[in-house]
Amino acid sequence: MIEDIPNNLLDLINAGECTTIEFKTARKHLPDNLFETICAMLNVKGGNIFLGVKDDGTIVGVYRDYIKEMKKNFVNLCNNNEKISPTIHPEIKEYQYDGKIILYIYVYESSDVHKTCNKVYVRKEDGDFDITGNTSMISELYIRKSSTYIENKIYPYATIDDLRSDLIEKARKMATNRVANHPWRMMNDIELLKSASLYERNIQTGEEGINLAGILLLGRDEVISSALSYYKTDAILRIKDIDRYDDRDDIRTNLIDSYDRLIAFIQKHTNDSFYLDGDKRIDIRDIIARELCVNLLVHREYSNPIPARLIITKDMITAENANKPRNIGYIDLNNYIPFPKNPKIASFFKEIGLADELGSGIKKIAKYSRIYSGHEPTFKDDEIFVATVPIGNIPEKINTATKIDLKDIIFEFIKNNSGVSRREINEYILKNYSSDEVRNVINRCTYAMRYLKEKEYIINNGSDAKPEWIAK
Repeated sequence: MIEDIPNNLLDLINAGECTTIEFKTARKHLPDNLFETICAMLNVKGGNIFLGVKDDGTIVGVYRDYIKEMKKNFVNLCNNNEKISPTIHPEIKEYQYDGKIILYIYVYESSDVHKTCNKVYVRKEDGDFDITGNTSMISELYIRKSSTYIENKIYPYATIDDLRSDLIEKARKMATNRVANHPWRMMNDIELLKSASLYERNIQTGEEGINLAGILLLGRDEVISSALSYYKTDAILRIKDIDRYDDRDDIRTNLIDSYDRLIAFIQKHTNDSFYLDGDKRIDIRDIIARELCVNLLVHREYSNPIPARLIITKDMITAENANKPRNIGYIDLNNYIPFPKNPKIASFFKEIGLADELGSGIKKIAKYSRIYSGHEPTFKDDEIFVATVPIGNIPEKINTATKIDLKDIIFEFIKNNSGVSRREINEYILKNYSSDEVRNVINRCTYAMRYLKEKEYIINNGSDAKPEWIAK
């Protein structure tokens, strides 16, 4: 089932073509000039490309029989150094509108200067312009990129031995778990680094080697410390001792392990919260934690020595990271244009499945925060970017002797309502037993059901696909 096109993308189509919006009819094949537009957007402000839309905004759609081949060709060309250099990893998504299929490509602003077929393009108004022969414009482009993105800084004396081979392999597996035929699967370590733009050559200065993004993502701890001596991330719990802390994790390791430790810290000190999204069980706390931690690490201004901080108190989680603000003040989620602080790091996190498209994280935090605590989060764009997520009061300690036994709750419900589904069981618990104690242990439903089945207190009177539980 193809998802309907979101209203925000429909609004972009209705707004018409401009510097950051491009329409291409492309009903059977990728347009010949597609990568000229992609290259131009990468080099300037990024943008949105819609295939199956005429220049005047009329949605004509892409022929269904050609979609699979078009998407396959797109992925192959994005990984072809002769087509786009450095290579890129954007997604091409399918959406439906009035029975017609639209292919959508979001292009982030890159920290590199990109070429397509050995030509450099920039985006002006609604057109793509070749500036290959204009040395002054190309020089200005390099200067702007190098001054804006510290992740580009090349360390020519760093070698592959300064990176952790186990982390590179972990990243390769994570990428192939997300996409079975991911290009990294067949690449050696150096090829993977080059594909991810973590190993590059600055054609203006001639410097070649691993850049800061590669070191922060995959480097050994001592190498990271040498490249960025002030780098660290603080995770702090303040519930009893609000002047100092009750617990702390001083994190000075690579970004992948930093992410894992931050997630573990939040899970250790906050309550999980069960929620049914359709018929799928999700843990809201973990979704909020994931997006907060990704934002903290990926969108940090690493040229600023101020450490990033994650602070948990009784009623909120606050994430703070150094920032280069575009519009100082609180972010209006209804009128928010995301800006990539570290495109290489963000792209790598996306490839290994730890991040989604740019801008989706803040929207997810807002959505699930309302469900988790009933309150709105805030995001303040300033020299220090501050995200504040209300979480309610965290109990300092739960007396295990008073915990409600889910096995008894579930068994009584099944006994009194013969032939119930797992979804009905979950909804009953969420609706009728919403005390803090039940919310703390609601994720144990699976284990409670398993216990009742193994002890033969309950049996399935339906099928494996549609079970109906009854008391024996």
